[in-house]
Amino acid sequence: MATALAACSSPEQSGDGPVVITYWSSLRGTQAVVDAFNATHTDIQVDLDMTPAGANGTNAKLTNATRAGNAPDVATSDYVSLPGFAIDGAFMDVTDRIDDGFRSQLVPQAWDQVTFDGRVYAVPIDIEPQVLFYRRDLFEQHGIAVPRTWAEFEQAARDLKATAPDVRLSTFFTSSAPHLAGLSVQAGGRWFSTAGGQWRLDFTDPGTMRVAGYWQRLVDEDLVAVAPINSQQWQAGINNGTIATYINGAWAAAALMRSNPDGAGKWAAAPLPQWDPARPAVGVTGGSVFAITKDSKHPDEAMEFLRWMVTDPAAFEARLSSGTSSMYPAAPNLIRVADEGFDRSYFGGQDIYALFRREAATIPEGWVWGPRMPATNKIIEEGLARVRYGGTIAGALEQGQEESLPDMRALGLAVDER
Repeated sequence: MATALAACSSPEQSGDGPVVITYWSSLRGTQAVVDAFNATHTDIQVDLDMTPAGANGTNAKLTNATRAGNAPDVATSDYVSLPGFAIDGAFMDVTDRIDDGFRSQLVPQAWDQVTFDGRVYAVPIDIEPQVLFYRRDLFEQHGIAVPRTWAEFEQAARDLKATAPDVRLSTFFTSSAPHLAGLSVQAGGRWFSTAGGQWRLDFTDPGTMRVAGYWQRLVDEDLVAVAPINSQQWQAGINNGTIATYINGAWAAAALMRSNPDGAGKWAAAPLPQWDPARPAVGVTGGSVFAITKDSKHPDEAMEFLRWMVTDPAAFEARLSSGTSSMYPAAPNLIRVADEGFDRSYFGGQDIYALFRREAATIPEGWVWGPRMPATNKIIEEGLARVRYGGTIAGALEQGQEESLPDMRALGLAVDER
């Protein structure tokens, strides 16, 4: 990882005025959060620049600003992109600014994903356990029981196809390597790890190959739809009832509500099917982090702002005031706030936050994203896109590992390939 940067000295203030920190984010509700902070803090004020969402959003803008040496004090990023920014020295090592009290306020699985070789490079706001969203009405209509295991899930796919030939139980996403990674976590997969200054990678471990073989069978036997996530094809299936389930992180409950308003009262949420119910586990998909950049002139004040954003109920309430969210907070003390701010009517009154809490407790510790994960994901997804034309999921993973190695070595990283 990048060498830890020395702590900056306390900034000089102009007269009695507050310290102003700059902040870039595309995360929903951020303006309300900043307004709430500025209204309740006199010594620190935040100057927000809302960046576009998507590929040309904060990450892209931050890359260019870092090269020019004019990055903001604070930036929003995501778990997947974080390692690359840390290795490039864009984000400050904040390990020594996180005391035991702060650390104890967030779940360890969230800290895991911002920690590399014992050093912390960002502060997480959420941790998103994968769950099974399903069409309750379709399950009842066709006599399908909610599957508790992956064996039951496969049988449900067969039964549904037999009774409703135009309906598929779920979708294999050809454009979401992080989604596949989450499924692999549940089966014990560990694509990357860091120890002793070395990176280790293995995309073909037994757990990952179990997942790859399972979904390959469902694809080959036409038991699931095959489509890019969020594509028109997939969205049409969700809207017209020809796709009966949706697997994603907890955050996707709100996204489903926005994209499929006519589904109100038809959808429910259930635990992700298990490989071994006696040893429950789920992976994650999604999640955001806040980082202090190397160019920050006010790192101490920036950390105070970050700590407030991820632990103070007022910050979370402000974020929720800007619209429906099902974000699952990394701070357990904010779960009540998130639950109270969520409209349960779409899911028929179901207490989905109780489900999220149970599932989040089973997220294994130790998952690490790779140092160039966006590029690695693109390679894997190029292979996944060929699955409908004779390619294999295992082949896409093998290609991802093979083509990631040269890039890691070009970065000067010590790599131990499994």
